[in-house]
Formats: sequence, C-alpha cells, structure tokens
Amino acid sequence: MGDDDETTQRPAPGPVAAVVVETPLAHLDRVFEYSVPTELDADAVPGARVRVRFSGRELDGFVVERREAPQHDGRLTPLRRVVSAEPVLTPEVLALSRAVADRYAGTLSDVLRLAVPKRHATAEKALALECPAPEPVPTPDPGAWAAYPAGPAWLRRVAAGEGPAAAWSALPGRSGDADWPAALAVAAATALSGGRGALLVVPDHRDVDRLDAALTALLGKGRHVRLTADQGPQARYTAWLKVLRGHVKVVIGTRAAAFAPVHDLGLVACWDDGDDLLAEPRAPYHHVGVVLALRAAATGAALLTGGFGRSLRVQVDVEAGALVPVDADAPTLRSAAPRVTIAGEGADEERDGPSARAHIPSRAWRVAKDALVDGPVLVQVPRRGYQPSLSCAECRTPVRCGRCQGPVAVGASKAAPACHWCGLTIPAHGFSCGHCGSNRLRSSVTGARRTAEEIGRAFPGFPVHTSGSGEVLSTVGRESALVIATPGAEPVADGGYTAVLLLDAWASLDLPVLDAPLEALRRWMAASALAREGRAVVLCGAPEAVALPAVEALVRWDPAWLAARELAERRELGLPPAARVAQLTGGRRALEEALDQADLPPSAQVLGPVPLVGGGVRRGSGDGEAERGGADHHVLVRVPAAETAALTRAMLALKAFRSARKETDVVSVRVDPLDTF
Repeated sequence: MGDDDETTQRPAPGPVAAVVVETPLAHLDRVFEYSVPTELDADAVPGARVRVRFSGRELDGFVVERREAPQHDGRLTPLRRVVSAEPVLTPEVLALSRAVADRYAGTLSDVLRLAVPKRHATAEKALALECPAPEPVPTPDPGAWAAYPAGPAWLRRVAAGEGPAAAWSALPGRSGDADWPAALAVAAATALSGGRGALLVVPDHRDVDRLDAALTALLGKGRHVRLTADQGPQARYTAWLKVLRGHVKVVIGTRAAAFAPVHDLGLVACWDDGDDLLAEPRAPYHHVGVVLALRAAATGAALLTGGFGRSLRVQVDVEAGALVPVDADAPTLRSAAPRVTIAGEGADEERDGPSARAHIPSRAWRVAKDALVDGPVLVQVPRRGYQPSLSCAECRTPVRCGRCQGPVAVGASKAAPACHWCGLTIPAHGFSCGHCGSNRLRSSVTGARRTAEEIGRAFPGFPVHTSGSGEVLSTVGRESALVIATPGAEPVADGGYTAVLLLDAWASLDLPVLDAPLEALRRWMAASALAREGRAVVLCGAPEAVALPAVEALVRWDPAWLAARELAERRELGLPPAARVAQLTGGRRALEEALDQADLPPSAQVLGPVPLVGGGVRRGSGDGEAERGGADHHVLVRVPAAETAALTRAMLALKAFRSARKETDVVSVRVDPLDTF
C-alpha cells in the first residue's frame, strides 16, 4: 500500500473542535466546543488559530483537539473562521503553558499570550514549509568544559540523549573559547550532534549578542535563530516559524524564548538565574528557571542553569539532588578568581584617615592609577543619575517630598533637589528635617554621572565612558579608559578589565528585599568576572557589621556557601523558598471579602491586610487590573513548600469564584512574588 493509499485510509478529523478562547477571565479558563463547518474542516487542525463567537463577541482562540462527539449537551456554535491553518500551538507547548498557569495560579490565556507570538501573514507565506536536511554536526570538543571535573562527563550524557540536570558555577575572567557564551555554545552543539534541539535563555539582548557570536563561530550561519523583544514583528515571527517548521533546532533568546517550539528538545539552559529580567512582569509572573525545569521534566531534556552567582531557587534544587553541581576544582578557581580587597580595612584607616572610607577611597584611587597603564578600568556604581537620593546630614533620615512623600534627588550638577515622583522642587535653604530639625542635606548615594565627573577630574587625559539606563554600552576596547557603569550595564572589555572598583557596597546591601545579600553578591561577581585573570577588585563602602557574609563570599569567591547559609536561615524562619507565599493585592474591603471566600489549606498563615509601600502597586508591575481597581493594600498567604499545589488550587478557585460573580473590586494574585520581601 502506497503513501497515497495510507492517506486516504486515515480517519477524518472529528466534526467538533475543542477551542481555548483568549479571555483573561479565570472562570472561563477551560476549553469550549464548536462545530466545524465543512468548508473549514481541512484547515481547523489542532494548533490552528481561529475566530469564534463567544459571549456576543468575536474572539481569537486555538484549536486544541478535534472530537468525534461533543461533551456538551446542546447545539454547538460553528467556528467563524480559521485565521491560519498553521498549527502554531503544539501539544508540548500547550502542556507546558497549562503547567505554568497551574504553578502560578494564572490562566492559560495569559501564558499563551506570551508563548505564541502574534501572526504575521507575510512571514508565514514567505518562509518555505520545508527545507533541505541540514548537515550532521560532529560532537564538539569539551572546550571550556574541560576546566570543570564533571564537565566532560555531563557533555557525554547530553550527546547520548540522556537528561542530566546541572548547576554550573562558571569561572570568572575567561575570554575567547573559555568564556561562558562559548561554553553554552559547546553544550548546544553537543545536543545537536545527537540529533536533538537546544534552547538557551539569557537575561538581555547583550547576552544574546555574545551567545549569537559564539554559536555562529562554532556551528556556522543558519544553524540557530534568536528570539528577542527588540526584533520587529516580521523578523521575530519568521524566526519562530523556522523553529516550528523544523528548519533549525537551536534557539537563543530572552524570557519568551522559553516557550519556543523546538523539535526533539535535548537541552534547556538558563544563564544567571538570579537576574530579575528572567522574571515575567506580567501575569502570571512566572520565572524562566521554573519554566525550563518544567519543560525538561516533561520532555526528558538535559537541564543546565549557569552563572557566576547562585540563586536560592538553584540552591534548593542542588540540596534536593535535582541539580548536580558542576564546579571547578580549588586550584583552578584560585588562579582564575580576581584578587578582591576591601577598602578601609587593615592599615588603610591608619594610613589614609577619613579618606579611607570616602566615596572613592585612597586604595581605589591607587589601584585605578596603576591599572590604567595597560588597559581599561571598570567602576560599578549602584545607582544611575547624579545624586539619586538625599538624606538629612545629621540623622540620615531620607528626604521626602512634602506634597506626595516621594523620594527627593538631585538630577544634575548645580540643579535644585526635586521629587522623583511629582517633580516638585525642594529649595535647599528651606529644608528642615522632620525627625531632628536639621536644615543640612547630604547625598545618600552618589550616582554614575556624578562619579564620572569626579573621576574625570582626578584622571585628566583618560577618556571616561558611562553605561547605564538609556545609554548602555555593549563593549569597550583595550585602550586605557575609565568605564562607569550601573549593575547589569557593564560593557565587556576586549581582553578584560585591568581593575574593577565596586563603589557604595552598602547601597547594594541595603536593598529593601529579602534577597539583598544574594543580589549584591550577584552584582559584584558579574562585574568582577569581567576583569582579567588575577587582576585587582576593590570593594568600597562595605559596612563594618552589616551583611558581612556577602562580602566574605565575594572575597572567597564562593556563592554556593552564601546561598546555603541563606537557605538554612530561611528554613529556620519559615521564609521563602522554604515556605510558599501568595500575595493578594486590592482594596482593604475586597481583600477581607476574598479571604472569607478562599478555601485555604489548614496550614495557611494569613499576614495582613497591610498598606502597600508607596500607597499602590509596584510601578511597572504590569498588573493593569490591580491599578484600575485602586489597590492600596496587600495580604500574604504562607504555607509550607510541600503544600504549593494546595495553595495554587485555592488561589485559582478564588479567582474563578470572584470572576464568575463579576466582582467590581479587583483582587490580583501573585504566587512567589519576588519583590514583596
């Protein structure tokens, strides 16, 4: 029997289409059945985009199944039309999206909005449906992985089609074929050599650029695609279609790339798990690391999470045995790690007096002067701008606007202090501290632009580059220069920096979040790792008695030690991730009603309601419903980590109940909020 005969013998698809309708309403988070008109029968395949009549309106949706008979009693409404017969929603991506929605108490529609890009008809027609089979990829040499005792063994398991899960602590100061982008490229090529695909997710487009260059050098052009937010609609959809149609099996990109429909997935990897860019700011507020772990578990793909630091989420999996550490041995780490010193310690204070603890201490000046002889020097400043915040010179109480209570700052040299929120100018001569009555102001922290002015005057003749919000540099050359950058915006220097100065360490440690020590260490290590091997790193402004473990972890270059210590303390105190937390945000009365309506687990502990800091939802949260509802309070619901599923079920049921009742007072729900503590 020939292929044509086989085709004619296949059963026709059922006359009923199960459709996921794009609606954010929680009580409608299920499939709905529609009849398939004869003229749409061939195009309404599972995964296709369709338009349907729903509650008096026409909405978009996806066909997820064709059925022989309806499960619904009554007459079915026919599909209005098939937008595209392209099966864009694959069964694997559908299952992953459902798992993510359940894990974060969200709706499937919210996840699919991120997982499947908007259709671009021109791109769909221009791209060939099929392409010639690519040349096989030989198994690459271990390359940078040879520096890690467990690295080559992990690669062999990936090449053999197994699914090993690893937590990789990357060595600092690497360059060329030993740098982390080259190591990730080797891992992807190893999976490809075994006939499987690879998915690599990094925090921002600059990381994608570096990874793109490494993969192109190793595999050649056309063997991978990139998926990032800065691509145009046609370019992004074309790249996504290449993955869907099997033209390429390697994908690199930012957050949304975690859902790319890679065929025969053999490796999922995430770089710098602790970066908040990997946390989705819109509902359901998922984290890329969790999405990739769910995907690896469902497909049997290998899982790799790498970085210079280590997040608590990764530490939990390491201690549970779900991730195996891939670390360098002690001698290799000692030779690669930079020489970290703390300004103001030892003989500094006796020799330099008060300048030992200045904004830029004497030791930092000396190190920078010596290092500028043969290359660029990086200066990390924890805040952008000129003087991002002001406080009372006597009691250090932060200065607040008298009209809106917003933070007061100086935006430029010789400018008057002004409110960051409402723009009200605060006359310096008219200031009076509400706590102690002093009329003198001081800078709480000096911004990148002010630091650039100070350093430019101190080192005349050397160019000064700034990199921060709105003006981020990707790279700098080998020539002697001073580079002033905020955390996350440090450009990569050709050949590495000859020294790194980390200013205002106390400001990083003083972040108003529970993860402040880990986040400070992650920022410091990311900048320090850009230095040449064995070069000096000076930490300035470290507090004498506060959060010293983070400083010690930097000096020892041991992020795993700090993560293990923090996790042990969280377990003792019952704080995340040892416990699971859901945050409910809304008006006080709405929250009290929601708590009465929720069927919480018996072990649940309710904390609140309490007013939100600043009187509203966090800016840029993406939670439009909460903003429209006038949310000004929040409640935390805490349960043991073992009862995560029970908590999310309770939150889903609560959302569905309030949505079905058409409650006008909106209560938004976030599971595992990263910025609450």
